[in-house]
Amino acid sequence: MSKPQVYVVYYSTYGHVKTLAHKIIEGLKKTDNVDVHVRQFAETLSDDVMAKMHAPAKDADIPYITLADLEAADAIMFGFPTRFGSAPAQVKAFWDSTGQLWASGALQGKMAATFFSTASQSGGQECTALSFLPNLVHHGMIYVPLGYANTNLFNVDEVVGGSPWGAGTVANGDGSRQPSEKELEIAVTQGERFAQTVAQYLSK
Repeated sequence: MSKPQVYVVYYSTYGHVKTLAHKIIEGLKKTDNVDVHVRQFAETLSDDVMAKMHAPAKDADIPYITLADLEAADAIMFGFPTRFGSAPAQVKAFWDSTGQLWASGALQGKMAATFFSTASQSGGQECTALSFLPNLVHHGMIYVPLGYANTNLFNVDEVVGGSPWGAGTVANGDGSRQPSEKELEIAVTQGERFAQTVAQYLSK
């Protein structure tokens, strides 16, 4: 029996979500019970605008997500920064293109999870997850939250991104704060738990 195919799909402007994505991939691979693929959401801003934002170039080695990728996946983990409590335009633009998959029911029963980056600790990681759920619900997908699977989520001694909805990082308004060790540990845990859940679900 072939292993479940798990796709990690992210959008990252300054690299924070990309860093989380790679730690999630590390966690997914720990159990060796899923095959892992990585994709990124296509950029919708022009090169000129991105240059003015001082955003680094996208990783040319990571393909852009396609509708065919979604169909091929058994489970998908989506990561992106929040934009005023919801997904950024780049993510919304892709989901707006999935109408044919909705019409055919191609994503029914596929498992999904989320992870995020915000500028501040109260910047909307949980409401971004909540506002993203309708995309999954209308496609009949199964949302797999992290819960409190990592004890760092109980830490109140320092700023720690993430929540029961999924891993997260707090980047600061200027992007100067990089994901902390605790946040990276949460991301690894989420990947590992997601792989275990997907493998268990699909083995029945």
